[in-house]
Amino acid sequence: MRPNDPAPASAPASCAATATAVLAEVGGPANVTSVTHCMTRLRLTLADPGTVNAEGLRAVPGVLGVVADGESYQVVLGPGVVADVTGEVAARVTEVKEHLSRRNATPFKTALRRIASVFVPLVPALIGCGILAGLNGLLLNAGRLPGLTPALTTISSAFMALIAVFVGHNTAKEFGGTPVLGGAVAAVVVYPGVAKVTAFGVHLSPGQGGVLGALAAALLATRVEKWCRGRAPGALDVLLTPTLTVLVPGLVTLYGLMYAAGTVATAIGTAANWLLTTTGAVAGLLLGGLFLPLVMLGLHQALIPLHTTLIEQQGCTVLLPLLAMAGAGQVGAALAVYVRLRHDTPLRTTIRSALPAGLLGVGEPLIYAVSLPLGRPFLTACAGGAAGGAFIGFFAMLGTKVGATAIGPSGWALFPLLTGNRGLPLTAAVYAGGLVTGYIVGFLTTYAFGFPRRPRAAAPA
Repeated sequence: MRPNDPAPASAPASCAATATAVLAEVGGPANVTSVTHCMTRLRLTLADPGTVNAEGLRAVPGVLGVVADGESYQVVLGPGVVADVTGEVAARVTEVKEHLSRRNATPFKTALRRIASVFVPLVPALIGCGILAGLNGLLLNAGRLPGLTPALTTISSAFMALIAVFVGHNTAKEFGGTPVLGGAVAAVVVYPGVAKVTAFGVHLSPGQGGVLGALAAALLATRVEKWCRGRAPGALDVLLTPTLTVLVPGLVTLYGLMYAAGTVATAIGTAANWLLTTTGAVAGLLLGGLFLPLVMLGLHQALIPLHTTLIEQQGCTVLLPLLAMAGAGQVGAALAVYVRLRHDTPLRTTIRSALPAGLLGVGEPLIYAVSLPLGRPFLTACAGGAAGGAFIGFFAMLGTKVGATAIGPSGWALFPLLTGNRGLPLTAAVYAGGLVTGYIVGFLTTYAFGFPRRPRAAAPA
């Protein structure tokens, strides 16, 4: 308790009533972004401090004083009472935020979020194995350390050989099944013995259908498991449910899902290659230009299974380098904002702190703190991303493919994961050219068009 804080009231109002009144005077629960307290004060950080009725807040029964501090308000309540009121306020803020989240969560967005929850935990392993695969490729091309390269090949390839099992495990975990049963069914996809099984008149191949087949198999296993749990007698549940959960989806996987998912996976690879070799510049322009809006809406998560399928099928994803150009356009736009708004010290400080992350491909701080609030710079950042994507796509049309052996990193952080069909030096040069193009176009378009023109002064009478 600070020396100038008044003593607690002898008969404070009820905590619930105080919490209700305080929230009403600060703009409602939706206006509160964080709730904390110290020994005597309730501390609220607000999205819009301008909505606060300071006089009304001071007049709330039980409130002993109010201290405004920028975006935060400190409501003096006294020891003991402050903890109870904080609990009430936090509970109501959480309830409102959860309600808003449920209201904004469309079935499509929910599905994307759940699919992303399956694949995102795999990203660290994809990155680690991808970097090792790139290092191994350099050693093989240089003819160095021949005794080590077989070991590196094994280490970097083992995870990708069994990635279907991990996808099955995570799918069952996310959708309410038993993770190990999801992994067991998905393991059918990569088991070498599937080569002896014939479906639709052809022999299956181990890994056919890849992560898409594993995802579908584990989803089916989860549905079967839930169906069995509600019907199997208690004494037999421990035997019947796991058996049927593995048997039924396993048969469906062998005689349907692997073939169907394999067809889809092949089509994805064929389409990606066709896009780049036939319409590379246009495809790069569209992908690089539209990726920032996808990130803003959360729809970029739908691309994770596509990246994983391409990496599993072709050893790299040719889409990620194109999409990474959106971050380059964002960096260029942020630099232009920094140069143009010389007198906006808080914004320039934000840009300085977020720019290193942006160069490494983490664009959210620049998106939500700089370009999106300003409006026009968000559009000009998209223009920079489109230009960088078109640059890489143009070289793809000329026969130089730029791919990434893992997903996750972007910007400069993607260099260790680059691979291509014309050697690493040329691949890195094309990717670097795309980044520079994105930086320059993002900067120039933002500098020229990213800010409203000042109205001309009226001529003197």
